[in-house]
Amino acid sequence: MIKLNLKKPLCFLDLETTGINIGRDKIIEICLVKISPDGSEEILEQRINPEIPIPLNVSEIHGIFDADVKDQPTFKEVAPKLLQFIGDADFSGFNALRFDIPLLAEEFLRAEVDFDLRDKKVVDVQNIFHKMEPRTLKAAYKFYCNKNLENAHSALADTQATIEILRAQVERYENTEIENSDNVLYKPVKNNVDALASFSQQQACADLAGHIGYNEIGEEIFNFGKHKGRTVEEVFRIEPPYYEWMMRSDFPLYTKKIITGIKLRNFRK
Repeated sequence: MIKLNLKKPLCFLDLETTGINIGRDKIIEICLVKISPDGSEEILEQRINPEIPIPLNVSEIHGIFDADVKDQPTFKEVAPKLLQFIGDADFSGFNALRFDIPLLAEEFLRAEVDFDLRDKKVVDVQNIFHKMEPRTLKAAYKFYCNKNLENAHSALADTQATIEILRAQVERYENTEIENSDNVLYKPVKNNVDALASFSQQQACADLAGHIGYNEIGEEIFNFGKHKGRTVEEVFRIEPPYYEWMMRSDFPLYTKKIITGIKLRNFRK
């Protein structure tokens, strides 16, 4: 299978969690597989005590129950080890942009670790898959690798499947042309993390949850609510209580980090 062309390490991740609410739910198992430019791999697999109950219907999906994690370390306890393992690596995962990366960032911020992704590329294997062959992870594994996914919802099995899928995607699509929004043919899938990250992005957002986007000139704008489409700087200038409301509300910590940065930047002007 094709070797990924890497300039720096690429860290694949998969999470098992207490649910799908980024602002409230917690990680109970994380698997990180870091591939270096020379092709060598390192694996970090860790179960985590979420310090909240795991809903039974969720446990029945991934097979991890409260008793399985009650004696495991908390995220705050393992955060330094995770951060050291990740290092300067870029990220990849299946649905990573919409779920795994935002929740991981949220957990780091809850643990008072200033986790920042602005210098990291993220290759979302699911987005490449959905743009080229819309299906699920299990179907993607069968389609690209001609294998049945055993132990689905095991973090390690899902992560290893994702690695194989990305390699197969690069091999399959590297010379495939598709039309862009201007009806111009181009080859978006290249054996290059910058190109893969760019192609696998959805709408560009300043935060991870998609609450803060960008307008056509690169200014941060609100993607929700009564101020949708207006710049964050303008709203905070003419309606200062809106910032306070967001900070008190159930927005992800990473979103609050971003809007605080915008507010402070505007204050310094």
